[in-house]
Amino acid sequence: MNTKEFTEIMDSGAEVIARGEVHQYMTYLSNEAMKITAELNNAYHTPGEIGELMEKLTGRPFPEGAYMFPPFYTDCGKNLKLGKNVFINSCCQFQDQGGITIGDDTLVGPKTVIATLNHHQNPDKRANLIPKPVKIGSKVWIGANVTILPGVTIGDGAIIAAGAVVNKDVKENTIVGGVPAKYIKDIDTEEPI
Repeated sequence: MNTKEFTEIMDSGAEVIARGEVHQYMTYLSNEAMKITAELNNAYHTPGEIGELMEKLTGRPFPEGAYMFPPFYTDCGKNLKLGKNVFINSCCQFQDQGGITIGDDTLVGPKTVIATLNHHQNPDKRANLIPKPVKIGSKVWIGANVTILPGVTIGDGAIIAAGAVVNKDVKENTIVGGVPAKYIKDIDTEEPI
């Protein structure tokens, strides 16, 4: 198995059987990601060096204008797609095996957790994994300590209030908050917060 085959399987949403070939490759990628993130997180790096390490982690060019404040944590990296001018604040944890896409000009607050895997509900299959992608649009603002659960899509321009747990799709240009996150209001593009 190679990384392209792995991401295609994960993007399909197919169940990953514990200790099977896909699961073993997932473990291989996790170990590689731990090595790269340890290098990223345990010393000061210039913005250029951060970009180089992120390219090594994701296998993709670090987008124009993208920036992050380490530490940053992921247990894969290879199914993370970032847009231009994305900002990722410190202590974020992305579980990207199931696929995470973040659109242009999106701001990700500190300690954000994005999960893309669920375990099987049947106790006899509990170690099996079900991947579901998270898609975050452009110009989204994600507050501090937000958790985004598998399968969620967040529309362009949305705001996710600090501390929210997002378990359902969020419409574009709306504000949601709470546990679980609920609609608060539409965004008035003329009114500052």
